[in-house]
Amino acid sequence: MEGFTGIGHLAIRAHDVDRVLSFYTDTLGLAEMFRLHQDNGDLMLVYVRVTDTQYLEFFPNGVGEISPPREATGPNHLCITVDDLDRVVAQLTGRGVTLTRPLITGRDGNRQAWIEDPEGNRIELMEMSPDSKQAEALARLNAK
Repeated sequence: MEGFTGIGHLAIRAHDVDRVLSFYTDTLGLAEMFRLHQDNGDLMLVYVRVTDTQYLEFFPNGVGEISPPREATGPNHLCITVDDLDRVVAQLTGRGVTLTRPLITGRDGNRQAWIEDPEGNRIELMEMSPDSKQAEALARLNAK
C-alpha cells in the first residue's frame, strides 16, 4: 500500500520494567530516548531506540512474569537485524547473554541466532544475506 514507510515501534508490556529496560539498554546497548508519565506521575512508557526510525516502547505493570509460549496466538518474537552476527553474538555472550537457539542459516538464507530478555520475550538476531529469499522477492517486486 502506498504511504507506509516502516514499522515505527513495537510495544512491550513488562512485569518488571526496570529489569527489562536494563537488559535492552545496558546489555544490548540500545539507548533510552524518553519517558512519558500519567497525570498522577506514574510511569506510562519508556521509549528505546533501535534505529533512528525504529523503536521499542516499554509499558510497566504487565500481568504475569513471563511472555506467552512460542505457540500462543499473536505476536511471537522481535527480530533485530545486525551487520555481523558473529561479532554481535560474541559481544552478547561476553556480557552473559545465553543463546536460546544456536546460530544457524534459516530456510530464508539469512543467518540467525536467538536470545530472550529477562521476561522470556524471544529476540531473533538476523544477518540479512544478499542472496536471501527476502532479497530475491525484492528483486522480483522491483523488476515490475
